[in-house]
Amino acid sequence: MTTTTTSPIPAADTKRTVSRYERLRVPGAFLLGAVLLMGVAPLALTDFRLNLLAKYLCYAIVAVGVSLAWGRGGLLVLGQGVFFGLGGYAMAMHLKLADAAATGQTLPDFMQLYGTGDALPWWWRPFANPAFALAMTVLLPMAVAALLGFFVFRRRVKGAYFAILSQALAAALAIWLVGQQATTGGTNGLTDIQGFFGYDLGDPVNQRTVYFIIAAALLLLMAAARQLFVSRYGELLVAVRDSEERVRFLGYDPANVKLVAYVVAAGMAGLAGALFVPAVGIISPALIGIVPSIGFVIGAAVGGRASLVGAVLGAIAVAWAQSTLSDAFPAAWTYLQGLLFVLAVGFLPGGLASLVTVLRGRRTPTTPTGGTT
Repeated sequence: MTTTTTSPIPAADTKRTVSRYERLRVPGAFLLGAVLLMGVAPLALTDFRLNLLAKYLCYAIVAVGVSLAWGRGGLLVLGQGVFFGLGGYAMAMHLKLADAAATGQTLPDFMQLYGTGDALPWWWRPFANPAFALAMTVLLPMAVAALLGFFVFRRRVKGAYFAILSQALAAALAIWLVGQQATTGGTNGLTDIQGFFGYDLGDPVNQRTVYFIIAAALLLLMAAARQLFVSRYGELLVAVRDSEERVRFLGYDPANVKLVAYVVAAGMAGLAGALFVPAVGIISPALIGIVPSIGFVIGAAVGGRASLVGAVLGAIAVAWAQSTLSDAFPAAWTYLQGLLFVLAVGFLPGGLASLVTVLRGRRTPTTPTGGTT
């Protein structure tokens, strides 16, 4: 009597299969996302829904930076509203000046209303140049983050102290903007933005163009962040998160490693704020204070801060829930938002992106010796 046995797959073939899968998984996911955002969504959604999605994608861009700084670097960034607001105001200032120039005026409408005189404030004047304004939407948030991070990380401030400090910065900026009504629009902010570099934002075709720009920016930033994740710097960032003293012992400066992540995340938030302005037509202190800053982090936490896709989908889902549920439950939504953050951090640290892995681990039976069957 003979028995037949199946020969195991050679180790080399297994490694080749896994390697081929890994090579195709990321480009495949990126291609799927591009098809959904660039093809399916514009065809399936009305103009109103597509504008809402453009707004949510701006929040998703912030989540990409949060995933880098918090998910990979362990920096609980509760002040991303600062950088979102700096980028948004830089863009809005240029667009308001362009709208005023199109009607033959030298001052934006709100300055004429609040009576600031006939002269444009000196710090507004450079923003009349489109190249300067575009550069400032990213460089200004990055410069502020570099200045703050240099002093904070050099003094080895981390954990809850860093989170509170970044949150205090968001509150300070919002309070300052409210108090400067004559030059920043005060509580109302910069509103009624009509044009976007010569294009009328009231035209649905131009609004769709803005959506495509935002979707393309999100995809490109996700690809760039992915490269950072798998690079040597990404590995070093994780090492700093897990064991800062060991990294310092090996000759690296953890302060510089964390500073790069913080500055890059700030630049992404600034770009998101700049794209938010033509998508929504407004930027105000209410969009950049403590509550919005916490909302950015909640989206990444719910989706999975260590996963780029999870953070992006979580940010979109939380933003959609806020728009939907805040209308039905205006008084309770803030508490529900806080509860989502507590549940995600306390009971599912990996977010929804880790849910499949967690369930799979619980369902896998184990032998008495501890191995899997």
